[in-house]
Amino acid sequence: MAQTEDRFIKTFSQGVMNVTEIWVDKATGVNYLFHASGYAGGLTPLLKPDGTPVVTPIRNYPE
Repeated sequence: MAQTEDRFIKTFSQGVMNVTEIWVDKATGVNYLFHASGYAGGLTPLLKPDGTPVVTPIRNYPE
């Protein structure tokens, strides 16, 4: 299988046992919030107050 570029970039990380991170999808620019505590975790799009996803301009991240 061919090696591919990483699609996601971690832009924020906080905590050790209770981890909160923000990941950006380089293909779409959509930001995701990830939170893990022990063996449990969850991932969801990061939303603006109007309910639309937070999008980072893709040009900020090299391919």
